[in-house]
Amino acid sequence: MANDPQLTAGEKAKIAWYAARMVKRGIAGEQVYQGDLERKVDRIIDGAQKRADKGK
Repeated sequence: MANDPQLTAGEKAKIAWYAARMVKRGIAGEQVYQGDLERKVDRIIDGAQKRADKGK
């Protein structure tokens, strides 16, 4: 999206890692809980957004 904050290389790597874990859990079945990983990704994006807002 156009409103997404700029991510650092480390943040991109963490999000990719969590996305891969979500895919693995998705293969295990749709009933497998993924909310914990989604919250971690949201926290990373929120932190990047706060950093971007602080720089303005």
